[in-house]
Amino acid sequence: MTRMRVATVVALLCALALSSGCRQEDPKIDRTPLPTVAAAPYICGYIPLRAVELITGVRDPLVRGNFDLTTAGGLGDGRCAAYQRDGERLRVLHIVLIPSGTQERVEKQIKDGARPMSEIVPGSVGYYFKDRGSRRNAAYAMLVRGEAELIIELETGVEGRDNAADVVALMKLIAPKLITDASAPGATMSPSP
Repeated sequence: MTRMRVATVVALLCALALSSGCRQEDPKIDRTPLPTVAAAPYICGYIPLRAVELITGVRDPLVRGNFDLTTAGGLGDGRCAAYQRDGERLRVLHIVLIPSGTQERVEKQIKDGARPMSEIVPGSVGYYFKDRGSRRNAAYAMLVRGEAELIIELETGVEGRDNAADVVALMKLIAPKLITDASAPGATMSPSP
């Protein structure tokens, strides 16, 4: 066969493969769903390591932070950050628990285009979204109950995964542990230690 015929045959085969929708998925993308039950090992005491590895693509990340659920009258506060081990050691995930949440902040974000999150913890409201302009597949979620606010910032998500669904799935794993009974509607606040 001449080079021209070989090139023509190759071009035709490629065109047929594309038109028939036959494309192979990238085998490097791990599309394993996040676990539905939190299990050890944990980072920062409450965040399942396996879930972090799946949504960030970083194996055995560097970790900083902790949570103290006894502060702020039992609402708790704290942070947990996961970083890449190599290169610039970029932060890939940041989780924040603060005792100053408001339902109005959630409602404003939903009004501005964020998607409402189902009630993960009784009496909670939340939102999530994927940052469409992010080159690093960023996605965010926030859950508020009473004054307790839990934020997930996926700063670097895995390309090819549903990053917005990943932050919601992670919220379902960690919110029941980090949003304490002190934030429940009708709960009385005890003074901070």
